[in-house]
Amino acid sequence: MEKIYLDYNASTPLAPEVVDAMRPVLNDYYGNPSALHWAGKPVKAVLHKAREQVAGLINCSPGEIIFTSGGSEANNLALKGYYFKNVHKGNHIITSKIEHPAIINPCKFLEEIGARVTYVGVDQYGRVLPEEIEKAVSKDTILITIMHSNNETGTLQPIKEIGQIAKKHGIAFHTDASQSVGKVLVDVNELKVDMLTIAGHKLYAPKGIGVLYIREGVELEPLIHGAGHEHGLRAGTENTLLAVGLGKACEIAGTQLGTIMQKDLTDYFWNELRAEFGDQVVLNGHPEERLPNTLNVSFVKRIGQDLLNAIPQLAASTGSACHAGSIKLSPVLKEMNVPEEVGMGAIRFSLGRYTTKDEINIVVKAFKEIL
Repeated sequence: MEKIYLDYNASTPLAPEVVDAMRPVLNDYYGNPSALHWAGKPVKAVLHKAREQVAGLINCSPGEIIFTSGGSEANNLALKGYYFKNVHKGNHIITSKIEHPAIINPCKFLEEIGARVTYVGVDQYGRVLPEEIEKAVSKDTILITIMHSNNETGTLQPIKEIGQIAKKHGIAFHTDASQSVGKVLVDVNELKVDMLTIAGHKLYAPKGIGVLYIREGVELEPLIHGAGHEHGLRAGTENTLLAVGLGKACEIAGTQLGTIMQKDLTDYFWNELRAEFGDQVVLNGHPEERLPNTLNVSFVKRIGQDLLNAIPQLAASTGSACHAGSIKLSPVLKEMNVPEEVGMGAIRFSLGRYTTKDEINIVVKAFKEIL
């Protein structure tokens, strides 16, 4: 069996077009984009183009795009930056119990310095109920942050409905869309979000680059102080090389959404597993409202990591890669009230642009042999 990669939610390979777009920057665009001379101007131009490409994918203005070092920094800037700048209005934040650690841990930090955080639960499919968000709103609520889609189960959250609640109460709304951008349509105006996080390495761009979309008029305190880079919100000379890569990746995603979603292949994979193993395999997450590339299944009364260890050529995950090394029941599955005998057997398969039907057939056959 050749090596098969089904862990695209953890990280994606660089798209060839992205590599091609970045190559000239290595040699020809060495000036500082803030410089006004001949070496700086073309660098500033390619950086602006990258900003336009990202903005085009999520339907916003290029001036609302702030480049960061990745999704974690973008989330920290959104939460800490908004809290520090607006704590005089209130100290209450609403989030969910199934957020990525890049949201949960900043919230825990803010609690240590005076914030009050409400962590709402989810239903059996891993979805936040909008009415629970509304119930949690109080007079001192200043920020709501709910992920667009869950990185483990792929379940899509009712972001538009939550956005309407936030708007009704005059509360800022942030969503971590790291797993969603490039897989499903993400429109910041349709979703009614004020801030949105993008992680480059989740959509065929390099690691080490991300974006925080900040709606015009939303005020944040910078985490990194210095010169006035990134509209004064992130000091430090811009990483032009990686920004160009992310810009190209977003341009590609905008033109290929229909072809890279992989829903047919994901459905085929699930049907094959169900036909082979029947009730011994269970779907985790929403049956319809989930990312088209994500299949989180449990092999009942098995341990997911043991199964993966038996197929070393297969790259997949027992949950989020951030929980690697732990065989405890995933916190996400625990919040969904998945029984332990089911949850311990969970494996997250995440398909991508280069996944083939032949690879799926090989994986199903491999599981058949070890089970």
